[in-house]
Amino acid sequence: MLALLPYDRAAAVRYAHLWAYGRNPRYYDYEGIGGDCTNFASQCIYAGAGVMNDTPTFGWYYINANDKAPAWTGVEYLYNFLKRRTPSAGPFAGEVSPERIRPGDIVQLSFDGADWQHSPVVVAADRPRSYSDILVAAHSFDADDRPLSTYEFVRARFLHIGGVYRQG
Repeated sequence: MLALLPYDRAAAVRYAHLWAYGRNPRYYDYEGIGGDCTNFASQCIYAGAGVMNDTPTFGWYYINANDKAPAWTGVEYLYNFLKRRTPSAGPFAGEVSPERIRPGDIVQLSFDGADWQHSPVVVAADRPRSYSDILVAAHSFDADDRPLSTYEFVRARFLHIGGVYRQG
């Protein structure tokens, strides 16, 4: 049986600010082998969720650099995990319009219009009316309080984390 827990947005944002320009030594830094943005996003989400999903292949977990789910570090895999249809342990999200994005949520960017390549974490968004009102933190192009409008992207999708399921 799954219990529904709230997502601690403030904890996710605190973590993002703390590690935006640094690397938490508990996690491998993937910067040199493809980028660290989704690893950082997953760390922030975990700070606000406190629950991983240890399902092989389709879960969302990190034990060490060689024992992690694809969703922990892969942009598209994270999207698929957060948007899964069947409830299971861990955070879940829905795709929303930019106006509904909140601190602790995730923005995913496509720079070429075909693939999704970047997963910044929203650290400020008070009823945003434009991309300049959405501030993000990220690794791979390390940033904190960076306006979304300063990225050159073709497409963006906005993932609002609705809560967290925990095995009860």
